[in-house]
Amino acid sequence: MRVLGVDPGLTRCGVGVVEGVAGRPLTMVGVGVVRTPADADIGHRLVAIEQGIEQWLDEHKPEYVAVERVFSQHNVRTVMGTAQASAIAMLCATRRGLPVALHTPSEVKAAVTGNGRADKAQIGAMVTRLLRLDARPKPADAADALALAICHIWRAPAVNRLQQAQAAHRQAQTLARKATR
Repeated sequence: MRVLGVDPGLTRCGVGVVEGVAGRPLTMVGVGVVRTPADADIGHRLVAIEQGIEQWLDEHKPEYVAVERVFSQHNVRTVMGTAQASAIAMLCATRRGLPVALHTPSEVKAAVTGNGRADKAQIGAMVTRLLRLDARPKPADAADALALAICHIWRAPAVNRLQQAQAAHRQAQTLARKATR
């Protein structure tokens, strides 16, 4: 499984591609940051993020895209920018027919470090260790993007089984309703 992780942000949008399957060693395929100037018009910044993500999709051909789920913060302006960058990543993936998964920050931290309240240093250290890298990916946005991809690879099999079970349950309910008519 090849996953593009996206840590959305307007100034720095972390991107990282990880390949592997749950229970086996994972491999980093690529890591980086799509940057936009803070003083640029919002429309131009969103176009730059779209172009950057499209380049990553073209170059690395992921099968899935994992995006950090936007959560409420005290700074509404930060939340809005993050949400806008997140939407661009989801749009680019969906346009290509790629499945998109959203993971909360605490979900990613728990998956990668075992602690849902881990700090940036702990996440960076574990990403470095899990991917057997010589150095910690920098900036933290890049390490966070890799952590998102790792989280998705590890969680996807369980999530898929859950979704299949839910679909089977819905189908059984539909058949039961039809049988009682």
